[in-house]
Amino acid sequence: MIHIQMIQALLLALLAADLHFVILGDRTGETQPGIYEQVWKETAAENPAFVVSVGDTIQGLDDKTADREWREVQRILPPRIKLYLTPGNHDIWSDLSESLFRKYSGHAPHYSFDYDQAHFTILDNSRDDQFSAAELAWLESDLREHEKQPVKFVFSHRPSWLIEILLKNPQSAIHQIAKKYRVQYVISGHVHQMIHSNFEGITYLSMPSAGGHLRGTMKYEDGWFFAHTLVDVSGTEVRFQIKELKNRVTTPSNWGASGLLHHE
Repeated sequence: MIHIQMIQALLLALLAADLHFVILGDRTGETQPGIYEQVWKETAAENPAFVVSVGDTIQGLDDKTADREWREVQRILPPRIKLYLTPGNHDIWSDLSESLFRKYSGHAPHYSFDYDQAHFTILDNSRDDQFSAAELAWLESDLREHEKQPVKFVFSHRPSWLIEILLKNPQSAIHQIAKKYRVQYVISGHVHQMIHSNFEGITYLSMPSAGGHLRGTMKYEDGWFFAHTLVDVSGTEVRFQIKELKNRVTTPSNWGASGLLHHE
């Protein structure tokens, strides 16, 4: 009995262990000089367990220059921080670019991993505005296999969920899967704008840029800014700090679908 109690106590301690990681938005899509490098300096200062990028790490779209671009990125990255890459449309556009993504990321275009109590699923919608049936089937298979993990994040480059979630469509395919397997967070990039929506207990986020050009009004209050996002996981509690470059700090609750709701 004592042995069982010790095991239970150990499991509870492990579940409560703190996880500290960073999410980065797009680097490219008309890269702004020096921004990505500064974002990484601020990211490294957080001493994260790892970093997850939501894609568009190279400018890409040209098989002839892609390998050189990946090597240039390698020279920017701090050597001791693990980086998990999500494939963006600037990262994969051809068979050759896919092979380079595999080489430099160390992963297939879609993959998943566990870290303590959290499960991370990285989806591939780099060559399609929507999630393919095959990709959704793989997502469901992955989540089924890791169903017991209490905290779940799903990442993709394109926010293929955006319109359906903003319209609160319960028939959204990815939403139904996320709800079925108790995913708490679905996170994307691509648009370079901070967007937040909560639907039926699931938080959907489009992350601000980490170097790709700002669009629209280019105003902070409309969600256009450069940042990194610090995520702390303690047990099943998750806290986001969206840190504008050298400036303001917000949480997802400060943001909505069309910009800043309030700044505490």
